[in-house]
Amino acid sequence: MPALLNLNAVLGDDEIRLRESPYENCIESSCLLPFAPGSDIYYRPCKRLRVTAPFIITREERKVASVFKKKQLPRSMDSLPDECLFEILRRLPRFQDRSIASCVSKRWLMLLSSIQTSEVVDEQHKRSELLRSSMSPLPDLNQAIPFELEIDSNIESGGYLTRSLDVDEATDTRLAAIAISAAGHGGLGKLNIRGCNSTCKATDVGLSAIGRLCPSLHSLTMWKVPLVSDAGLAAVADGCPMLENLDLSQCPRLSDNGLIAIAQKCPNLKSIKLDSCSGIGNDGLQAIGRYCQKLVSASIKDCPLVGDKGISGLVAAASSSLMKIKLQNLNINDVSLGVIGHYGKALTDIHLIALENISERGFWVMGNALNMVSLTSITISCCPGITDLGLEAIAKCCPQLKHLYLQRSCNITDTGLKGFTRSTSILESLKLEDCSMITLHGILDGLLNCSARFRSLALIKCTGIRDITYYPNELPTCLSLRFLTIRDCPGFTSSSLAVVSKLCPNLQQIDLTGLVGVTDAGFLPLVKSSESRLVKVTLEGCVNISDASIAALVKAHGSSLKMLHVDGCNKVSDKSLLAIVANCSVLEDLDISRCNVSDIGVAALSSAEKLKLRVLSLAGCYGVTKRSLQFLGKMKNSLEGLNLQQCKLSNAHGIGLLEEKLWWCDILS
Repeated sequence: MPALLNLNAVLGDDEIRLRESPYENCIESSCLLPFAPGSDIYYRPCKRLRVTAPFIITREERKVASVFKKKQLPRSMDSLPDECLFEILRRLPRFQDRSIASCVSKRWLMLLSSIQTSEVVDEQHKRSELLRSSMSPLPDLNQAIPFELEIDSNIESGGYLTRSLDVDEATDTRLAAIAISAAGHGGLGKLNIRGCNSTCKATDVGLSAIGRLCPSLHSLTMWKVPLVSDAGLAAVADGCPMLENLDLSQCPRLSDNGLIAIAQKCPNLKSIKLDSCSGIGNDGLQAIGRYCQKLVSASIKDCPLVGDKGISGLVAAASSSLMKIKLQNLNINDVSLGVIGHYGKALTDIHLIALENISERGFWVMGNALNMVSLTSITISCCPGITDLGLEAIAKCCPQLKHLYLQRSCNITDTGLKGFTRSTSILESLKLEDCSMITLHGILDGLLNCSARFRSLALIKCTGIRDITYYPNELPTCLSLRFLTIRDCPGFTSSSLAVVSKLCPNLQQIDLTGLVGVTDAGFLPLVKSSESRLVKVTLEGCVNISDASIAALVKAHGSSLKMLHVDGCNKVSDKSLLAIVANCSVLEDLDISRCNVSDIGVAALSSAEKLKLRVLSLAGCYGVTKRSLQFLGKMKNSLEGLNLQQCKLSNAHGIGLLEEKLWWCDILS
């Protein structure tokens, strides 16, 4: 035997082996050279066997092979059950590792999104386990902490990232991916989900992932998300105690239970918006008022289950902090306005829109409660209950009122407007829209009563504003008025505008959109009598304004004029553009759409040295042809927006070249 072993060592295993053959049956071993009797070695064949014989497997061998396949170990981790994968994945302490692992498959992604932050086995836990199991002293493990882990722990508490999902992007998979990736980049601060009732696939599963992995979330917006229920909102409440802003719109599966969960576990809530949430009613609003003592703003719109009980409970419980409230299209009565007037000491802004069940008594009670001492702005729209009596009561109880906006208030007359302006001492802005009972006499009386702080007056679609033949003995002079808007009032013509020019000599912004009765005869006195410099002028739809008015305007106020809109003024031509080039030095926004300008005017604009336009609109100017493309290509770098829609620029190649030259500019063609 020693001789055989030495021979084996000399010749090597590749040439000589021990007698024990690797083949288990005689059929395979017969392919080798024949053995000598009593020989302890065999030789490997020198040549490949040229005889091919069929490989026969018996029935018993098939059974053995099948049993072996059933008992063989899994080939990949995907063959493991979810419980095992969960235990493996939660032992990835680094955010980068978890983010990479989530890219393996959707299954891994959803499993990782189901792991709460408290369930992750971190390095500190591992070290403590080692210390318990070891009897010998260990080296200082603080030096072994990866630098990346320290950075992650600090960033995670920031929470300033914003993510928005629109329509098809709003899925559970995308929400889970956002939850995992945001955890390693400072945490998620704002989440906006804007879906569609028919295509939005986001459910409670995705929202629960956000709740588990995004504890720093402070703003959540969900619009048209039909599959999310109270369970998803409760998951956010459990995992996001820092939530401050909640905006829910058209979420039919949400009810009071989800809102109560938010109220109980998110005490820092400051703003809530509910729009068309058919399942949310009084109990949810009462819980918000009871538990959210920091609530500042509340907006409830088109919620059929919300009534006086919910609004009263919300306002009464949050009276110390609630500053802004908006109620629109709700089934509430005079009781709600009475509670607002009694408990609204901190209210600064009130919006009451489309409240058909509130009568004159409700507004009167709200005003005579005399507690809305901080109110600075009130908007009343489409409320038939507002009358002169209610308007005067509001003015008396609100000493700090500065802004009033009335829309579609057909019961407000000149008497109510006069009484209101007499009772308010610091009114700054007045906006009347679609108030048909207000006349020019009421406006003049209101200007007489206004204080030195009154700065803005807007009259929109007021059919009662017409020219008058006689004026009061004492005409007001409102030196403080800076912003004047008179839009779509068909009875307002040049004669009335000439009177306004005498009353308001210090105007800075003028909007006369849609006044077809205004001509050069009425506009020129306004330009000449203006003692201060005009900054913004809008004359859209004033078809009787011509080049004479524009030339006079830019000559008198060219050094201060920043915006000029003359859309639809077909009497404005290239002469106005030449005057603009010669006199305007700070003009930034010019809209000459549907005007009678041509390539000559465009060439003048492009060659102007003083002008640094940011926005230029030539939409509907049929006199502008493809010849202007070469002039527009020379516009300065200050140009940010260019509108060439409905122009005779049919050369697509020319438009492409223009876009290459003005690559920094947004071009509409």
